[in-house]
Amino acid sequence: MAFLLPVVARHTSRKTVHALSLIAGGLGLISIYIIKNPDFMLIPMVGIGIAWTGILSMPYAILTNSLPSNKMGIYMGIFNFFIVIPQITAAGILGPLVGGFFAGKAIFTLVLGGVCMFIAALLVHFVKDPGAKEA
Repeated sequence: MAFLLPVVARHTSRKTVHALSLIAGGLGLISIYIIKNPDFMLIPMVGIGIAWTGILSMPYAILTNSLPSNKMGIYMGIFNFFIVIPQITAAGILGPLVGGFFAGKAIFTLVLGGVCMFIAALLVHFVKDPGAKEA
């Protein structure tokens, strides 16, 4: 899938590819709740894998067009804060969230993650991508 992202981005835009990747991940996470047969769990994992591929590449591709080349390292380091800080925050609050809001049923955390991916797919269209072709 990672090899297809640049091809699709060339025909649409990086933001569209990122949004589609997030939608695939959201569908994958939510479908884990819906699918009851373990033999079909490969289907959600494909969607999650597509999201993972997009998440690891598209935000960086979008960001690099916005940065001055002489300060690329500094800004990319700061950008990484916005990856690590939410991970640390999630590690601290998801346990109590599952216990308090979801009555100990962790599957609903996956559904919440899927919904958040849908929201992110909508919000990515508000991100400026200088010099990029808009879909």
